[in-house]
Amino acid sequence: MRFLSDNAASVHPRVWDAMRAADIGDTPYDGDALSQQLDEAFGALFGREVAVLWVATGTAANCLALAGMVPPHGGVVCHREAHIEMDEAGAPGFYLHGAKLMLAEGEGAKLDPAAIRAVIDPIRDDVHQVQPHAISITQASEYGRAYRPDEITAIAALANERSLGLHVDGARFANAVAFLCCTPANAVGPAQALSFGCVKNGAMNAEAIVFFAPELADVVRYRRKRAGHLQSKGRFLAAQLLAMLEGDLWLENARAANAAAQAIVGAASDRLMHPVEANEVFMRLTPAERETLRQQGYEFYDWGADAARFVASWDSDQDAARTLGRAIANL
Repeated sequence: MRFLSDNAASVHPRVWDAMRAADIGDTPYDGDALSQQLDEAFGALFGREVAVLWVATGTAANCLALAGMVPPHGGVVCHREAHIEMDEAGAPGFYLHGAKLMLAEGEGAKLDPAAIRAVIDPIRDDVHQVQPHAISITQASEYGRAYRPDEITAIAALANERSLGLHVDGARFANAVAFLCCTPANAVGPAQALSFGCVKNGAMNAEAIVFFAPELADVVRYRRKRAGHLQSKGRFLAAQLLAMLEGDLWLENARAANAAAQAIVGAASDRLMHPVEANEVFMRLTPAERETLRQQGYEFYDWGADAARFVASWDSDQDAARTLGRAIANL
């Protein structure tokens, strides 16, 4: 009955098993055997050379990835409703030592080349204005919308033309891949860095920064330490990430969450605010209707004056999701 956030989902049993198996002595920090396997494991997933660093939170993953691309006097183009703008309490400015977020528009919290150009084209090439150094997109977006491979390719082409880095906030990357039915490589495109989300998808406290430009990791290793994210028992974070990759557990969990979201939609699609392309459902609901649902035992977040957000998780009960959809339809 709880559809507040996939952050509140339980830890998958296979992840717990992997953490218990990692509870043996080993080299501290990221010198342990499990951390040393991450580059190869994620390289196999994406079919290219990568360098992978673990951190404990998605906020750290996003900001540290961008810190490798953007100097303090630079800027990051992102959607005005991106997580780094709306929900990270100024962390990008902190980690990037004052770099500016340059906000763009876009339907469904997605960017496109025209929206990016509208932000960067008016900027004069002189020291009096902040110059863009990177673009950050969210896959899937804050409204659960998935970028198609050709959309990412078009943004990457613009980034390459303007010598900008491209970062993908993949807090729900798995859900986007599950929806798109494409390879992980196609869902991230020619980006330089991906925040590969696991906490929302069955892990406890491990996220991966995947660098497709491996040289960026050399800089970010120092920044990770300075930011307080170089954990002494890093093998426990590495164990979670490897467990998520093993047997495609990351994709299996995302498919379950997406299916629960579709079950909610089933009987109440006429109230939808956005197409459901991941595990988030945004519905038009009045305050009175929301209160009725809460009296029936459902938990969710309000989303403005006349809307609500429901988030399904890998462990969401499918019957409860279908029942919620019928309850919304009966309002």
